Amino acid sequence: MPPEKMWEEFFDPPAVLAKLGLTSNCRDVVEFGCGYGTFTIPAAQIIQGTIHALDIDPQMIEETNSNVRSSKASNVNLMLRDFVTDGTGRPDASIDFVMLFNILHAVEREAMLGEAWRILASNGILAVMHWNFDSNTPRGPSMDIRPRPSDCKSWVENSGFQMIGTDLIDLPPFHYGFVFEKSC
Repeated sequence: MPPEKMWEEFFDPPAVLAKLGLTSNCRDVVEFGCGYGTFTIPAAQIIQGTIHALDIDPQMIEETNSNVRSSKASNVNLMLRDFVTDGTGRPDASIDFVMLFNILHAVEREAMLGEAWRILASNGILAVMHWNFDSNTPRGPSMDIRPRPSDCKSWVENSGFQMIGTDLIDLPPFHYGFVFEKSC
């Protein structure tokens, strides 16, 4: 991860969350890989329920915890967890919204998508965001593992999700996204 101040320059979290369908009607959310809490805290301020923010890196959990305390958000459940190996720890069909942001380049994408499917309630939303497939972006995974939008769309749809809408969502300055639904 780059320094937090640099990281924050890459996103407008409330705008991203709005474009990806997070609303105040949403109850519980799971965030796979919370990092600094860049999206954790804005999501906590939008939803009615709890955001379960997971990360495998103890330092990221510490950073997010510090940011959560500063924000005074009381609906954040931080978990130091290898969600690929151990899952999220959430019950089946118990979550309304899952965030997979800047993470689908990982080799374990099928495990993450399977876990997202398991925990999402019927008609639950899966929001996907990734770095543009452009070598001029200031960060992001190397181009040899960075997914094209068509890759992300295909992986998610092959996991059983249905895309909401027909186009990818532009998330300037450096990202794109999709919104999917778990239709049973």
